[in-house]
Amino acid sequence: MMGKGGDLLYRMTHGGRHRDLHEHAVRDPRNVIEVDHLTKKFGDFTAVDDITFDVRKGEIFGFLGANGAGKTTAMKMLTGLSFPTSGTGQVAGFNIWTQSEMIKKRIGYMSQKFALYGDLTVYDNMQLFAGIYGVPRAEADARIGNLLERLALVQEKDSKVGELPQGWKQKLAFSVSIIHRPEIVFLDEPTGGVDPAARRQFWELIYEAVDEGITAFVTTHYMDEAEYCNRISMM
Repeated sequence: MMGKGGDLLYRMTHGGRHRDLHEHAVRDPRNVIEVDHLTKKFGDFTAVDDITFDVRKGEIFGFLGANGAGKTTAMKMLTGLSFPTSGTGQVAGFNIWTQSEMIKKRIGYMSQKFALYGDLTVYDNMQLFAGIYGVPRAEADARIGNLLERLALVQEKDSKVGELPQGWKQKLAFSVSIIHRPEIVFLDEPTGGVDPAARRQFWELIYEAVDEGITAFVTTHYMDEAEYCNRISMM
């Protein structure tokens, strides 16, 4: 579907070169995000112009566009960090205008700007965010152990985050965004600034999360990453 703001939505074909796209199938057709004519203005400047799309439960949805196209602004409206100027939207069944706090309890969010604490260890960062999200201590310990193994960070759990390579920092930031097992995880340019091999590894982590029932909403300016998604919207 196409909105006035140049919003294009289509399903990716299965002709892509990435095996994971072939293997991952959307399990549930219900929409977990619905956006209708959403617009955000800052004075006379229109940052997001009349976008319309939906995201289905259990899919990887790519939100593509050049830097400065308004992807982050749109994501902030969906995550309850900013209100739109006009239009409507629902996330996890809740209204973005009136129920933003309910939305925040059901989502994970990885911002474009690195948001972990560089002077804390890998383990301490994971414990901190588990506590912020209200994960019980015993349950948090089990999840942290599992995530450390999946991320191949067991040997680095006592290392200061600020000393880690950028690719590892990105993987850690993703892990804390899903440590509470949200319904939806919003990832804002999650592979920015890392090499192609690290980007591929990061997408493997996204697939694992989706296989566990999490819906992924991913912004990117890398056009080739569209092949990793079930559907995309372009700004």
